[in-house]
Amino acid sequence: MIGFIRLFVMLFVALTVIYVSLSFYSRAVRKSKLKKKWHAGKQLVDRDTFVQRGLERYDGSIRRKLILGVYIVPVGVIAVIIYLTNFT
Repeated sequence: MIGFIRLFVMLFVALTVIYVSLSFYSRAVRKSKLKKKWHAGKQLVDRDTFVQRGLERYDGSIRRKLILGVYIVPVGVIAVIIYLTNFT
């Protein structure tokens, strides 16, 4: 039982590092795309305001929520493997 708990604690720490890294990377890519979009389009507002508004919309988007799959998929796969090895 202790080994099982240790496995999930280590898995949670590793997945948290991956989640944070992926979140920062995704936000940086979105910021870069917004800056390019501002340069290519009409400059009705200053760049910082345009980027800030775009990032606020990004924070509420489904893409941001999909990154939570970093936690769901590995834990689900491990649960299925444990179930299949023990009960089939």
